[in-house]
Amino acid sequence: MKIGLDVSSLVYRRGVSRYTSNLMLALLDLPDLELLLYGNSLRAHAQLEAELRKKLKNTLPDKYQLFLGKIPPRILAKLWHLGLRPIKKTMPQVEVFHSWDWLQPPDKNLPLVSTIHDLAILKYPETAHPQVLAAHQRSWKILKERQAQILTVSQASKKDIVQLLQIPPERITVTYEALPREVDQASEELATNDDLRIKIKTDLKLIRPYILFVGSREPRKNLERLIKAWEPLSDDFDLIVAGEKAWDKSATLRQEHLRFFGQVSDLELAALYHYAELLAYPSLDEGFGLPILEAFSHGVPVLSSDLPVIREVAGNAAHLINPNSVDDIRVGLKFLLNEDKAASSTRFKKMIIRLHLFNWSKTARTTAKVYQTALEQKK
Repeated sequence: MKIGLDVSSLVYRRGVSRYTSNLMLALLDLPDLELLLYGNSLRAHAQLEAELRKKLKNTLPDKYQLFLGKIPPRILAKLWHLGLRPIKKTMPQVEVFHSWDWLQPPDKNLPLVSTIHDLAILKYPETAHPQVLAAHQRSWKILKERQAQILTVSQASKKDIVQLLQIPPERITVTYEALPREVDQASEELATNDDLRIKIKTDLKLIRPYILFVGSREPRKNLERLIKAWEPLSDDFDLIVAGEKAWDKSATLRQEHLRFFGQVSDLELAALYHYAELLAYPSLDEGFGLPILEAFSHGVPVLSSDLPVIREVAGNAAHLINPNSVDDIRVGLKFLLNEDKAASSTRFKKMIIRLHLFNWSKTARTTAKVYQTALEQKK
């Protein structure tokens, strides 16, 4: 089966980028699948190609083909809206196309599979950029009209898709994410290279103990409440925010011991986890929550939100709080910072159990079955 996979998101270095790269590599390990890797970017074209070449260096060339263009996403969206530049013209051999939920190709007869990570921007429109919300709404409409097969990353997200988009549950398949290979590899490199670990710690100026937040700085990540909850602890602990700025105006505060790192490399992220006292992840909504598994892999305690999706991923291995309460977040931070060794040891064992529940190979096998379903559906 020849599968078109949109890999444009690899340049963003966000959760969707981790999902794309890890799913891609796991799919390439399966027999009887060839991936036609499709991507478009003008300013980041060279970066996208370099990222793909790097990730595919150990993959046999007969398992994939690259179809990379230089059309800006906004222009491509307009062209596709007009029915121009169909995928079939770019790669005639494609049998199924796997898109992301914000942009769909114009090929009405091409079997379509799309990943919807979450509906946070629909549930909390006040936290979303209006143009982003409008693009997603257009895309969701197309997915419904074409009766596309939908992949999502948690049962909680599936429930939202059924209720809010009125897509039948039988057309939605849950394929869990797992610990990213990049994180695992960077952690192993740091663990076996003391000099490198110390160098990164020095370069990042990790002098004081700190609480870590990982993720894009957008309103649903709830940074404003986290910052307020942390402030009484700032004499003893820094708050480090690692992630791109996005559009959260509340997260542009500048004060002593509050450190915004922006995007970091995989090795830098591994070091940030390694030295962190805990990961604070009090999101208002998530599709999955990869940083939780990333922190678990480093044995770092996690404070997160008492939401169905977080309970689904973290189980009883994280300390859950009400994300709408600054006081609750503050109490949770203090609880984990003061946890004794016996409780920490028990929590670590729970983390390992949760990590082993998720793996990319299983996700790839389930995804391949959905491709087959989409293909048979169009016959």
